[in-house]
Amino acid sequence: MSIPLPFRKPSARDRARQDWIEERRREARMVIADVAHHSDYLVRLACNVLVQHGETNQERRDAQILLVVLDAKTPGRLPASDREGRS
Repeated sequence: MSIPLPFRKPSARDRARQDWIEERRREARMVIADVAHHSDYLVRLACNVLVQHGETNQERRDAQILLVVLDAKTPGRLPASDREGRS
């Protein structure tokens, strides 16, 4: 049986990073909440933030679904397929 590592107190750097992530998450939620007034690029960026740093599985899943919707809306972003249907 191994001895557990001692509890490590969060450093100032860890707290600053967590605060920064929380601020980006809050901004991403504001963009998603007002999606009609933001560019697709900004919405896509907000979705990527929430996919990576969302607090719940549901929030991450919803952001992934919105990314799929945005990709379907903008087919020019995907590689064009050739005449035989291959990409």
